[in-house]
Amino acid sequence: MSLSLNLKCGFVVILIAFLFSCAERKGTVNKQELSVLENLIEKNIIISRQVDPKLNKLRFYWKSKSGNIYKRIGDLKDSLLVANDSLVFAMNGGMYLKDHSPQGLYIENGRQLAPLDTTTSGYGNFYMQPNGVFCLKADGTAEVKKRQPRSYYNDMLYATQSGPMLVIDGELHPKFIKQSTSLFVRNGVGILPNGNVLFAISKKKINFYNFATFFKENGCENALYLDGFVSKMYLPANQWNDEGGDFGVIIGEIY
Repeated sequence: MSLSLNLKCGFVVILIAFLFSCAERKGTVNKQELSVLENLIEKNIIISRQVDPKLNKLRFYWKSKSGNIYKRIGDLKDSLLVANDSLVFAMNGGMYLKDHSPQGLYIENGRQLAPLDTTTSGYGNFYMQPNGVFCLKADGTAEVKKRQPRSYYNDMLYATQSGPMLVIDGELHPKFIKQSTSLFVRNGVGILPNGNVLFAISKKKINFYNFATFFKENGCENALYLDGFVSKMYLPANQWNDEGGDFGVIIGEIY
């Protein structure tokens, strides 16, 4: 076994032990979920990005200044370069309608560009209740919560609605089934205990239970599903350079 493989295996063992001890102290040990997380790490199925919303420039994008919908991460990257901004990380930021407009609430730079969807039943993952909203506040903090009343979002700087919630108050969505055969590439977002934002995408097809477990066992009290099948991530620092897409909203970190 090579030195690099030894180090990788050692890291996995240490991480799993750390997460288990943390969960044990909180009284929330779930050996089944820890087993799922161990499998995800060992097989390198999830790629993730942590962002400190107070220190890093995290933005939501939908249309360019000329009114064209970006759709592709590469088009957003090129547009930002014109403004002397560089794209560090990006992923699709929620579900969208046939015209690529956001499905549900969308706020950009303090302006509401799409209204909150308060429908409680309907077809598709978006309407698997509860759905939720990922927000960035003017004070630099971020949050993921179940959908709140419309007035709650009046002072948000950025917001995107999607569904279903993956983790709700520290627990997996009750409708997720470990043995589910509904498999897709999926991406989502959660908030870590230190306030950082955790973005993740599966490199391979995965079910809701296993994907949500990644967020829960990393300490996210709440996490939100963004989309599946069409999901893309751009993260060149991790040799993940997917600039494609055909989206509505794109979430990007710039410098």
